[in-house]
Amino acid sequence: MSEVRSVAERGDLFGQRVREHWAGQFGRRLDVLVAGCAHGEPLGLERVETRATGADEDHPAIRMALAERSDLVSWALGDLRCVPMPPRSYDVIQLSFLLERIRHAELVFDRMLRALRPGGLVLLRMRDRESAYGVVDRFAPSWLRRLLWRPAAGPGAPLPAVYEPLTSADGMHAFCLSRGLLILDEERAGGGAAAATRLGAAAVAAVERLTNGRHPAGDDEIAMVIKKPQHHFARLI
Repeated sequence: MSEVRSVAERGDLFGQRVREHWAGQFGRRLDVLVAGCAHGEPLGLERVETRATGADEDHPAIRMALAERSDLVSWALGDLRCVPMPPRSYDVIQLSFLLERIRHAELVFDRMLRALRPGGLVLLRMRDRESAYGVVDRFAPSWLRRLLWRPAAGPGAPLPAVYEPLTSADGMHAFCLSRGLLILDEERAGGGAAAATRLGAAAVAAVERLTNGRHPAGDDEIAMVIKKPQHHFARLI
């Protein structure tokens, strides 16, 4: 069963889970796939031996972000339906703000899960399509999104805003249930992008008012730790 944590309880959620996983591997090096190189910040695991590689869409803003990263030994940019992801090659997949900006999100996520070893972890962060931020982000034209979210969007942004049904709490829960995946942790928080400018904050607040709270202004970010089953009777991915 998933655990919904408050913002005050967030802490070092991902780092704690990776350290626990590493301890269970008796100190073996962990192979990490950073999917979403533009936002997949280093986990800060100084005492854990990891080898991180990256994968993302090919976009000018992403290439700029990669130029500033030193934690990745290699990366592949392109259509994520066909970039190299060898089966059962990774212990941890860090999936940061990627699914909401790509098409065929379920297919891509399934590919990543096939590349994850049994018992491995997915550290997921995404923006909720059902939040007020998600509504504004997917319906506003790119020029307006640039005004609303800068400086949080960064140079070369905005990145595409697709938001397929998978990119919501209900969508992700249904996906995990259908694949036999276990959600170990779940938490929500308000993202910095929504409040990056006064105009952006006003747009998000207006959507909440106009929809009578159906699309809330807060808690637009979803974070989950998802585990791939190891039991041989579990559904194989």
